[in-house]
Amino acid sequence: MSESKELVLVSLPSAPADLEAAFISDQYISDLIAGIREKASSVVGDVNTVKGRGVYISMASNVRKTKTAIDDAGKALVADMKKRPAMVDASRKKVREALDELAIEIRKPATEWEADQARIAAEKAAEEERLRIEAEEKAALEALKKEIEVKHENALLMNEKFDRDVADAKAEAERQRIAHEAELKRQAEENAKRDLEQRIQREREEGIRRETELRLKAEAAERQRIEDAAQTERNRIEAAQKAEREKQQAIEETQRKAQQDADRIRLETEAKESRRLAEEKRVADEAAKRAADVEHQRGINRAVFDGLVSAGIPDEWALACVKAIALGKVPNAVINY
Repeated sequence: MSESKELVLVSLPSAPADLEAAFISDQYISDLIAGIREKASSVVGDVNTVKGRGVYISMASNVRKTKTAIDDAGKALVADMKKRPAMVDASRKKVREALDELAIEIRKPATEWEADQARIAAEKAAEEERLRIEAEEKAALEALKKEIEVKHENALLMNEKFDRDVADAKAEAERQRIAHEAELKRQAEENAKRDLEQRIQREREEGIRRETELRLKAEAAERQRIEDAAQTERNRIEAAQKAEREKQQAIEETQRKAQQDADRIRLETEAKESRRLAEEKRVADEAAKRAADVEHQRGINRAVFDGLVSAGIPDEWALACVKAIALGKVPNAVINY
């Protein structure tokens, strides 16, 4: 790992990946703490002097600064790691929307071709129906013509027989017969024509009805296709919105849990720090009390020493006497502190 984040007592990896690997390695953290402890424990100072005591105080301050720097690096790393799920989800959403649009765009020629083929098929069916109706009308007209011709021939044959039977009928009767025959023929032709026209009209109306039904069915099918496509799109949008809501809920839940963990860790850390500061204060108070006691004893010893010297005892003897009494080596002699 490359070392570049220089702290007071240690250095941390500069690359995010290396820093993350360091924080999740129990061995690395244990070694880190051991290294700091070794450096901090190496200081030696005379607690009886301001400078000597300052060595310990300065090293303790360096340890706390190192702790803050390591904790800040870990906090920044955790904040960066929390951003990653949201970034991944944003990229997933962008890919989904882009590829959905691309799929519609790529399929557009086939979709347009299918719609055009449906229109052509409907037009072809309508044209075939029209041709069928025309063919039926033509066949019906030909059949009617043949029927009229047959009836006319039969009528002529009957007229010839009648003529032979009534050859001696009068001319007026003949004219009446001919006129009556002509009227019958006219009425028959008119009735046949009327029947043909009515049949043609019925078949035309039937063709129009069938054509209308086909057109309405095609329009209904197209409306249904459009509605199905719209429903499919609505379902897709609703599913995407539901997935987005669920994703946001998951993110919020994750953030809530992370905040709870962070608050718990912070409270535990603050409690530990309070206990540590209280212990440091207790140790410092005891050290200060011991130092004050030493100074007090030293002052009394100096006063006894000065008294002995004033009484005429040489300095070396006076010092030896003070030490002997302080150590309890002289019976019945006590220095009251």
